[in-house]
Amino acid sequence: MHIRSALATAFAVCALAATAATGVAAADAQALSPYDVQNPAVGNLDPQLLAAVQQAASAAGAAGITMTITSGWRSPEFQQQLLDDAVATYGSVAAALAYVQTPQRSRHVQGRAVDIGGAGADQWLIAHGAPFGLCQIYANELWHFELATDNAGNCPALLPNAT
Repeated sequence: MHIRSALATAFAVCALAATAATGVAAADAQALSPYDVQNPAVGNLDPQLLAAVQQAASAAGAAGITMTITSGWRSPEFQQQLLDDAVATYGSVAAALAYVQTPQRSRHVQGRAVDIGGAGADQWLIAHGAPFGLCQIYANELWHFELATDNAGNCPALLPNAT
């Protein structure tokens, strides 16, 4: 099973059980506007990350690309559920950690990572995200972005995965 499909399924399953206050799963099961700050998945993002995503979404919109957030801030409980689901899917904690971090290490739990959706939005952000400070971090997750540029405005080399 493709990792994006597996994670989407995990998000949808968790959405049935979690609430916005504890898991923000409803936000992860649907695409959210970067301006939907009433939703904790967006509103609990680090303010600098949120501002960068909003600025990038505006620029992408001018280029005809609709950028959404498919996963933003996550509660520790929801992150643990995603990890548990990944362990069930991939057969071991070690294999699961290539795609889903523990609540203690997850940048989503810290409000410092977003997963981007929208047709072509991830590719647009890979090509144009650095001026906003937004960088793809993992080679196996085209949709995962963090504020990571250096002082010269360059993104770091991609890590192979989340381990």
